[in-house]
Amino acid sequence: MHVLTTTTDVADIRRAVLHRRIRLIVAATIAYNVIEAIVAISAGTIASSVALIGFGLDSTIEVLSAAAVAWQFTRRDPERWERGTLRVIAIAFFALAAYVTVSSSLALARAVEPSHSTVGLILTAVSVAVMPLLSFAERRAGRELGSATAVADSKQTLICAFLSAAVLLGLLLNSLFGWWWADPIAGLVIVVFAVREGIEAWKGDACATSVGMILENDESEREGNHEDRSPAHR
Repeated sequence: MHVLTTTTDVADIRRAVLHRRIRLIVAATIAYNVIEAIVAISAGTIASSVALIGFGLDSTIEVLSAAAVAWQFTRRDPERWERGTLRVIAIAFFALAAYVTVSSSLALARAVEPSHSTVGLILTAVSVAVMPLLSFAERRAGRELGSATAVADSKQTLICAFLSAAVLLGLLLNSLFGWWWADPIAGLVIVVFAVREGIEAWKGDACATSVGMILENDESEREGNHEDRSPAHR
């Protein structure tokens, strides 16, 4: 009985550590994306860049997703809120896909040629470096914890990294060669990823079995085995 208690206590401590880690990662993601949104929308407005403005609005969607996960992990029992939070993240994915589709299509139809934006280039380059790190850290913690919402949110962060790379490439090609159409074309590629991840989040991921359920089943099995071995059951 002493070994069971010790094992359970260690698991609870580890789960608390992972909860705290995810909250910190999500807080950092939210803070970065708020700054990113303000800078991108401002720079996009100055340069008349549909891509940069869209990039900034995308950051607000990422904030929504991260905030949903942050809210979940402030609850006493985060695992209870898995399904609802996953639906919020899925809707954020679909909203991102819809926005990028519309903005890219309009940019192509109107042959919008954005001006050179040094601020935009620096911002998207930094995002390409930062976003994958945040995504990797949250996904690693989420998988160990067994949290589908944390994993799904990490995927959205990674998609934002892809979007950052696409916008960066579009800005570079437009600045260097005048290829204004490169950015909206790259944006349409992101739509495929966003829809795919949105569908997965809506249906629920393989990681949806929470660590709490695993521990509960584990404990029940061990208690059952203990009862079977007791004198009363012999």
